[in-house]
Amino acid sequence: MDLSSKSKLSRLIGCQLTSLTYICLALVTMVLFLRAVLLHSFSGYGVIEWNNLDLILSHSLLLNSHDEGIRRDKYLEVPQIVWGLNNQKIAFARACLTARMLNRTLLMPSLSASLFYKEIDRLQPISFDKVFQFDKFNSLCKGFVQLGRYSDLKNQTGIYDLQKGSGRKWTVERDMEHLKQSSRGHVDEHEVIRIVGKNPFLWHDHWPVEDYARVFECLVLVDEISKEADKVVSKIRQIGKKHRSRTEMIQSDFDANTQSSSTAKAPYIAVHMRVEIDWMIHCKKLEQRSGVNQICSNKQEIIERVGNIVSSESPTVVYLAVADSLLNDSSILSGWKKGLLPFEKKKLGVDGIYKKHPYLIQSAIDYEVCSRADIFVGNSFSTFSSLIVLERTQKMKRMGITRSCDIDVRWPSYAYNILGESNGPQKWMTNMSDSTLQAISYGSNAITC
Repeated sequence: MDLSSKSKLSRLIGCQLTSLTYICLALVTMVLFLRAVLLHSFSGYGVIEWNNLDLILSHSLLLNSHDEGIRRDKYLEVPQIVWGLNNQKIAFARACLTARMLNRTLLMPSLSASLFYKEIDRLQPISFDKVFQFDKFNSLCKGFVQLGRYSDLKNQTGIYDLQKGSGRKWTVERDMEHLKQSSRGHVDEHEVIRIVGKNPFLWHDHWPVEDYARVFECLVLVDEISKEADKVVSKIRQIGKKHRSRTEMIQSDFDANTQSSSTAKAPYIAVHMRVEIDWMIHCKKLEQRSGVNQICSNKQEIIERVGNIVSSESPTVVYLAVADSLLNDSSILSGWKKGLLPFEKKKLGVDGIYKKHPYLIQSAIDYEVCSRADIFVGNSFSTFSSLIVLERTQKMKRMGITRSCDIDVRWPSYAYNILGESNGPQKWMTNMSDSTLQAISYGSNAITC
């Protein structure tokens, strides 16, 4: 090979090496850039402060979100959300998850302040942001689901009315296929898809419990309602502290240990006591249809089982979350174990706080009081009780606790309608791996620990 050929070969190899070098440098630069972006995204995702506990949002929820985020130029509109507080929370979450599936922003729905099951014309609408914090919701659920306002609409295209099917032939599979078809093609070109027909609580359920829990975590009460709950909880703890202080002073004759103990925060138990007449009629029918005999509990059974939870005789307030029809029933306040001090809102002297608000807000206050309790006891076939336990389970899950049977946990929950150890109520944690919310809405199979 002559010198000229060698020179050409050397230049060719040099060019190739230079090109490879540039390619390698470019790839390294891209990797470093993507790493910086991803680290920034994860480190700034946010923390929920719930009862002074910092709950770190799981990265798995981030990874399950759409990479590009929820579209903010496409919207989903749903019918007014109705019925009780917890039915409305479920309906709202179901609407959010439907919008997520369609990769659309949910237009802020109207809730119902009053409780009418059949007289639709008497429903009192209330804006979502009068109950829950709009901006806080979007901040906590960023990348997972998104709320929008009607003022955000550009009205550049017409509204597409999507009729929800009904009847036995409208199966879960058919409903899902209907939604999938609406997420593409000419339907998806519309700025707004408006679902007409049944309210979202009655829609088929396609979403796992964990997704519902994720939405519920983002629901933060507006300050006005939260402060009302603060007043009730403060009154409960003040009474508990007062009774404990008296007992310790008598027993210890003002020693130093008593002073230290009495200044501590007094714990309380919240019991969602379902014994009103309409509930008892409903649950008896439910027992007959289902063949399950662990749905109804009478007053005496509840009182006895709750009494077997706490072994200490230190005075402990038991807050009874009961229907207004039971506020004049003195029997719910008698027969309790020594050391347990039963109070409902009237005896507590806070019924005035509730009376100035419509039904929905009253329920939201009671829900908050129960969810903050050191111990919660409810009925596993009650939606109110089930959602409280779901949220308490989620709090424990954030702390790495997945079972409560064999250990003492910070926020224990119990189901009084199911007999547990030592003739007490069954320990209760939500099964977060369930594929739909139906299992925890009306069923004892939600009991797990």
